[in-house]
Amino acid sequence: MPQPWAGRCIRRGHPHWHTVVVTDSELDPKGDPAVPEPPSADEIARALRLAEPLRKLINPKVYGIENVPNRRALLVGNHTVMGMLDSPLMCAELWERGIIVRSLGDHAHFKIPVWRDVLTAFGVVDGTRAITSELMRRDEVILVYPGGGREVAKRKGEKYQLIWKNRMGFARLAVQHGYTIVPFAAVGAEEAVDIVMDGDNPLLAPTRMLVEKVLGSTEAMPITRGIGLTPFPRPERQYYWFGDPISTENVQGRQDDDAVVRHVREDTKKAIEDGMDFLLAEREKDPNRSVVKRLLGPERR
Repeated sequence: MPQPWAGRCIRRGHPHWHTVVVTDSELDPKGDPAVPEPPSADEIARALRLAEPLRKLINPKVYGIENVPNRRALLVGNHTVMGMLDSPLMCAELWERGIIVRSLGDHAHFKIPVWRDVLTAFGVVDGTRAITSELMRRDEVILVYPGGGREVAKRKGEKYQLIWKNRMGFARLAVQHGYTIVPFAAVGAEEAVDIVMDGDNPLLAPTRMLVEKVLGSTEAMPITRGIGLTPFPRPERQYYWFGDPISTENVQGRQDDDAVVRHVREDTKKAIEDGMDFLLAEREKDPNRSVVKRLLGPERR
């Protein structure tokens, strides 16, 4: 028998919520959204071993990680260009401290064979409203980038900018479930590459059309240059900051009050922007920002 709410849920990653189809095959036998299990302790240990050479090279600097609880937290932060350095290295720092994070992925990721399996193995889930609500009912630690694909596909001149448009989905769900928001910021990845050609360039129009047709996304990744003339990122040090938790318990259940939801959203946004400013200032004072000094100096892992 079809579930009474099957066929209606909210997708993340668009300026406004909209209805999409959820089939019975996406539900578990109890009628809840089918949520993949988080990675096991062995899988996390294996991932950390694989990531260790990169972590030694980058040697991330982390501030405020004690602000992250091991349950009922929604981590909300800025996505950096291409999105390849910030999330994996930050999650490794959390995993090492026993905090299992469930990242909300853009729906487009889950249309790509093999890649979607890799993401699922590391605990990433399709960022629908239904799945996010189920994770919250399970008291899990959830990570979301409200800027989504647009923030990853940055244009020239958009370094360390939050590009959220009118999106309020994360704040609405946090208010609905009384979830604690932990704002975070990441700095470093946007110096690892230079944008040679961004998504506004007419030469990328065919790519945009193909991405929209195949993945349902209107964003084309920029063409970037890293080490020399290659696209490989330069080994810039990464900096992460976790701010003071933002409680929503006092407004729980008021998710239909746009004024309340917008206030939570703006408080979170301001905290993240302050966090980025803090990290940029700290980086300027860091004597071990250079990869050579990190590898030869006392801070090496």
